[in-house]
Amino acid sequence: MSDIREQVRERYALAATQTATDGCCGGSCGAAEPIDERFGEALYDAQDLVGLPDEARLASLGCGNPLAVAELRAGERVLDLGSGGGIDVLLSARRVGSTGFAYGVDMTDEMLALARSNAEKAGAANVEFRKGTIEDLPFDDASVDVVISNCVVNLSPDKTAVLSEVFRVLTPGGRVGISDVVAEDRLSPEQRAERGSYVGCIAGALSRTEYLDGLAAAGFADAEVTFTHEVADGMHGAVVRARKPQEH
Repeated sequence: MSDIREQVRERYALAATQTATDGCCGGSCGAAEPIDERFGEALYDAQDLVGLPDEARLASLGCGNPLAVAELRAGERVLDLGSGGGIDVLLSARRVGSTGFAYGVDMTDEMLALARSNAEKAGAANVEFRKGTIEDLPFDDASVDVVISNCVVNLSPDKTAVLSEVFRVLTPGGRVGISDVVAEDRLSPEQRAERGSYVGCIAGALSRTEYLDGLAAAGFADAEVTFTHEVADGMHGAVVRARKPQEH
């Protein structure tokens, strides 16, 4: 697990450094490569990106737009897992307004520095970026209303821990709105690995049934996984939604 985590950290550190110094970055998940419309800023509404620092847009390496599925409301507290250059945190901060707050957590120092710089350039006062892993979130129990993530859960070597931590930090009735790469149930882990690398968001992807089972095991209700666009044979960008029951 530590080897996978270090590979991911190195790849994203490189992406952050390239964005900050060259003003360019890969449009695919974690990779410094030409723009790929299956990943990155191409998946956002152009109007939403108006006013964001270029570095935030160019450092977007995700596989979807979690804000489009999280249905954020004014006054809510939002946590973005693997916040990278901060694009989803900054967009969330706009949605929740001055009475809400948007947090980001990332394990990469270079991405955290980039995100904080982007927040300053954007003049966003209701944001905070914390260093940590998504398997051990630096947040109190029941401290956020919504958890979002953009193509990061598939990078974790311990997804059971991630889903358990998400459940822990959510308030009762809180919800999850995640964009991720998800495999069709027909593909074995070995077949997923044949289609792409771990740091490229392919090899580590869960199948649809594995995702649903994992959410249920963590305690979530009303879980659903909806495919949105194909990123490789049998592999899809997907919307993942779930809710923490009120009684918790």
